[in-house]
Amino acid sequence: MSWEQEVKEIERRRYLAQQQGGKEGIAKQHARGRMTIRERIGVLLDEDSFQEHGRATASPVYDDNGELIEYVPANYVVGFGQIDKRRIVAAGEDFTLKGGSPNAAGLRKSVYAEHLAVQYKTPLVRMLEGGGGSVKGGGKKGGTVGEPVFTEPRFKIIADAMGCVPIASAALGAVAGFPAGRLVASHFSVMTEHTAQVLIGGPALVTRALGVKMTKDELGGAAVHVRSGIVDNLAVDEHDALAQIRQFLSYLPSNVWQRTPRYENDDPVQRSEQALLETIPRDSNIGFDMRAIIDMIVDKGSFFEIGEFYGPSQISGLATLAGQPVGVLANDCMHYAGAMTAEAAQKYRRFVEMCDTFHVPVVNFVDQPGFMIGPESERAGTIRYGMAAVAAAAQATVPWAVIQVHKGFGVATAAHYAPGAYVLAWPSVESGALPIEGGVAVAFHREIAAAADPDAKRAELEDRLREARSPFPRAESFAVHELIDPRETRPVLCDWIEWIQPALDALTGPTSFPIRP
Repeated sequence: MSWEQEVKEIERRRYLAQQQGGKEGIAKQHARGRMTIRERIGVLLDEDSFQEHGRATASPVYDDNGELIEYVPANYVVGFGQIDKRRIVAAGEDFTLKGGSPNAAGLRKSVYAEHLAVQYKTPLVRMLEGGGGSVKGGGKKGGTVGEPVFTEPRFKIIADAMGCVPIASAALGAVAGFPAGRLVASHFSVMTEHTAQVLIGGPALVTRALGVKMTKDELGGAAVHVRSGIVDNLAVDEHDALAQIRQFLSYLPSNVWQRTPRYENDDPVQRSEQALLETIPRDSNIGFDMRAIIDMIVDKGSFFEIGEFYGPSQISGLATLAGQPVGVLANDCMHYAGAMTAEAAQKYRRFVEMCDTFHVPVVNFVDQPGFMIGPESERAGTIRYGMAAVAAAAQATVPWAVIQVHKGFGVATAAHYAPGAYVLAWPSVESGALPIEGGVAVAFHREIAAAADPDAKRAELEDRLREARSPFPRAESFAVHELIDPRETRPVLCDWIEWIQPALDALTGPTSFPIRP
């Protein structure tokens, strides 16, 4: 007896599942300027590497004789694939069916995505477009409802996965409810600039609940969320979003039990950029381009910035040095003189925790004037978020290098130093409890007010104190490891990269830390 008939039925169902929302549904998706989930998977992954799980999963309808009369595929696709020959889990909603709002089969597959990534210790990429639950179908009586009381919370695996494997998510259309929660439960998130929105609740729900009428873009478009911190980066289109995810993952191991990768590097480790000698102005009130400094020191073309528009006084991103992936932190003096705002502190803490989780060494370029001051800063709770950033650095376990570039004042400066940090100072650095201008105004206000020429007295005091803040006495006192010519920064850091290799070999496994302010 042969099972050929049943095998043909398996193949038929697999074929039906591949049809997604049918020709009409796919055409509508393309008319919106967006790819289908299967097309996105094809763009993200190495060619022909996708191995789908649940190829025949569906919500079928049978007649009274048990004959299949309707076959609705699960509107969530998940499986293994490869990026640069490394295995990952790729998953996402099929918007051509029910607008991505999960049918019963789709919900089960979506919950499975994190389980699959954690079980096999592989990175997870989510391509999100869809809503959460629906009130439709909720009026029927009879049968079981809800989850059994002994079921593990659905969100536990989502939280657990973030401590095990790299997770990157892309918002590629309207993302609301449960998918929006998944988007932010990621180590890197990106949204397309003109076709995506991220929403807790859509316009109809907002109007019904609050009486406020807004479009999806006004509620949760790119202009909103690039500055809210909900997403890290913007992409011009879907191809760009998926390319950014591929790049992000290249800096990280596949899981916390592996060490960070290291790549062949053709950028000379002894490269010395003459422009570094003139980058920092002698006038401390004149700004400079910190990103240009970073680009001149890390391997050429390797800096990948994360979260440029959120907390913009703080720069964060990934790069390679001598082929070794590193986390890069720096202050941007073109925004609030580089001061740590509440948003910058949250961005900083989250980035440090990611680097610590995946054992990525950190290189920190310091130009820190302190916490942002003023009434808005107080209302934003800056000191609490700032101290959480300080705690994240103070408890970091990864190798850490610090380049004192320009300023280093106040408690906020403590966020730039981890235990055992390798500290380099440029001759342009100035450090202390407070910036000279503000410190003089506070400490010598009576003397300045009593002077015949208050402005001249203020300038005299500032000049005298500035001389005392020269980095040379700190170097003489071994308060920094080295006082260096800025042009030496890349060669010295590349030496440090070699020194830390044994530590990176041993630095694997889950990371934990206690509650922070």
